[in-house]
Amino acid sequence: MASAFVAVSRGEAMAHASERGHVLLLPTHYYVAGGALAVSLSFLVLAFLSPRPLEEMARKRLLLLALPSTGRTLASLLSFAVFACLVAAGFLGSRDPLSNPLPLAVWTLLWVGLTLAQGIFGNLWARINPWYGPWRVVMALTGRGEAGEPFRLPKAWGYWPAVMLLFAFAWFELVYLAPDDPARLAAACLAYWLFSFAGMLLFGYEDWARRVEFLSTFFSMIARLSPFEAKEEDACRQLALRLPGAKAVDSDPLPPSGVAFLLLALSSVSFDGFMRTFTWLGLIGINPLDFPGRSAVILPNSLGLAAMFAALVAVFLIAVALGDRMAARPAGLGQSAGLLVWSIVPISMAYHFSHYLTALLVNGQYALAALSDPLSKGWNLFGTAGFHVQAGVALGAQSAWMIWNAQVAAIIGGHMLAVVIAHVIAYRIHGSQRDAATSQIPLAALMVGYTVFGLWLLSSPTAG
Repeated sequence: MASAFVAVSRGEAMAHASERGHVLLLPTHYYVAGGALAVSLSFLVLAFLSPRPLEEMARKRLLLLALPSTGRTLASLLSFAVFACLVAAGFLGSRDPLSNPLPLAVWTLLWVGLTLAQGIFGNLWARINPWYGPWRVVMALTGRGEAGEPFRLPKAWGYWPAVMLLFAFAWFELVYLAPDDPARLAAACLAYWLFSFAGMLLFGYEDWARRVEFLSTFFSMIARLSPFEAKEEDACRQLALRLPGAKAVDSDPLPPSGVAFLLLALSSVSFDGFMRTFTWLGLIGINPLDFPGRSAVILPNSLGLAAMFAALVAVFLIAVALGDRMAARPAGLGQSAGLLVWSIVPISMAYHFSHYLTALLVNGQYALAALSDPLSKGWNLFGTAGFHVQAGVALGAQSAWMIWNAQVAAIIGGHMLAVVIAHVIAYRIHGSQRDAATSQIPLAALMVGYTVFGLWLLSSPTAG
């Protein structure tokens, strides 16, 4: 029992490793000031430039190639087979989260690696998720066809089911006692797959995946940042190249539930970093040098996760409402918030990269070894079971300097891209350069503040 607890504790620490103590040796105040200045200047430059050229560039597509539109069902069935093997490994394999492939696959390869891949290459998840293939097989066997669902999801629900599931996922990752315990994680994954599959059979795959299954919702939104765009035309998929974030500019306005979903995605990653800082631990009365364990902070961290989400929603809506009122032709809070929230996508992507970079570098190596020997039987399925993990990639002054600069570049770059996207969207909302620039002043101030907050999180000492 004690060894299992040690293994779970060790896995959780590695899943959120950051080695930010090294970063404190760097002149972080210069980075923070420089980041705030860069985002501020990007807004000022855009305020004096016409958004029309940017809008025209965002519309352009460079056709790269045509791909066959087949293979989605097969890819999903293979993904389902991998998922089933991972769940089996969770139940039957090692209790060590760094030896069992399931925690590494979920928290590192899926939640970190695939999120970054979605932002770069587009919506890969739509083709490789473990539900579409089995759903198509059941539809074919029952003769129901793709439009044979017996029920329809109420439109009034919007994205609220996905919001609740994403919050539950964030709570499980950040607050639950043992999110890395292989058996508990396997049970949670299996229950969620069965729940989602039943929903798809009852309400239809497309609607359930778009508004309820939170991974599909999240990944499809993140994919709008990708410069690659695939469209189905004449029985093939046309792959085109666009400016990064152009698909976010083209997006339809999200309902309030969709706005809440994107803001929750950003706030949960932000709280993941904040809850480990000495500042937060001091606020809840915990000695950061004598951390008592996750069981002692379940309630304050649960409340903190909800409070971070509520605070971000509040400041975003206030910024958008103030900006809309400052414009000569207000569009209304619902329309403005539903469109401008797409500018959050590059910020969310940047935080995801920055916060989980070290975990990806280190735990990604553990995943290579664990996948070759999923049941700890001495197998070497892919020739990587004996892979020597180089933990030094995240240790030492030189590594810390490189990681820190990559994280800083991501956060500053993400906020600058967000300013550009918000400016073009504001021009489409209000129809004039002056109104677009004026309406963006409060939101730009929020982005500058969030840049400072993000860089402070990276440079703050952490515990727990």
